[in-house]
Amino acid sequence: MLRSALIGSLLLASACTGDESLSAYGAAGKVWRLQSVDGAALPASSSLRFPEPGKIAGRGPCNSFSGIQTAPYPWFETGPLAVTRMACPGLAAEDAFLQALQEMTLAEVSGDVLILSNEAGREMLFTGGG
Repeated sequence: MLRSALIGSLLLASACTGDESLSAYGAAGKVWRLQSVDGAALPASSSLRFPEPGKIAGRGPCNSFSGIQTAPYPWFETGPLAVTRMACPGLAAEDAFLQALQEMTLAEVSGDVLILSNEAGREMLFTGGG
């Protein structure tokens, strides 16, 4: 009896440690291309992806970045991002992209559309592809 109770509790504990981040809810396996921030297009290309559970990565107009994203869906939180630091003409747009990304707190995935938003009314719209 004690043995089956122990096995049951270990199975329950392992089931509770599954991926509950955005990756598990349709965001993994796609490159999400930024379409707009707060309804306005950015002047340069930026993208986002979820390479594995709990991880976030992407590319701004100049640099690539990576970090963690472990908040349970529909919440969104990037944590600190590691960003390469190369200069280019799109650096101001990249700074705006990364700043907005770190301010997002909610996520919604619907097919090939990803919307990140926060309670202040900010919104980032991405479309995804393979």
